[in-house]
Amino acid sequence: MDRGKVLNHKDPPDGWKDQLINASIIAGFNFFSTLASLSVTQVVTNPTTAFIASGISAGLGFFGSLMLQRGISQYKINTTNKKRRK
Repeated sequence: MDRGKVLNHKDPPDGWKDQLINASIIAGFNFFSTLASLSVTQVVTNPTTAFIASGISAGLGFFGSLMLQRGISQYKINTTNKKRRK
């Protein structure tokens, strides 16, 4: 498994085990970064609401990562060279 190819989604990790590990890492990062952001900015004063928001962020990161790794959702890059009109 070449790391450069995995990050560019050319060679997804083999098997469900690797994909679940990668998705869990992304979900954990989303959970704790959202929780930290909410506590630092004090946008939400209720801890339960902060944990719910962090859980939603983690779920989106987990399933979004699995969608990309499994090829369900393709990230498409626009390769056409269009000039802007003034």
